[in-house]
Amino acid sequence: MSLSKEIVIDKMEVLENGCVQVRQATKIIEDDKVLSTSYHRWVVVPGQDYSAECDKVKAICQATHTEEVINAYQAMLEAQRNI
Repeated sequence: MSLSKEIVIDKMEVLENGCVQVRQATKIIEDDKVLSTSYHRWVVVPGQDYSAECDKVKAICQATHTEEVINAYQAMLEAQRNI
């Protein structure tokens, strides 16, 4: 009997406003059979420091968090504060 734990980033989505949604799956595996899976989710917003993220998340953020996207996101937040 072999019991192991596997943690992987299994889903990333980029929203229209540039936010990157990340899902991490933690799987408990026994003899190649998944016994349980749990998920942890978080969001990386444009302009946020993502230097501590894994390489996959960093690559998506680098590609999508352009200066234009960051400025548009900040403008959206400012507009929401003024409502």
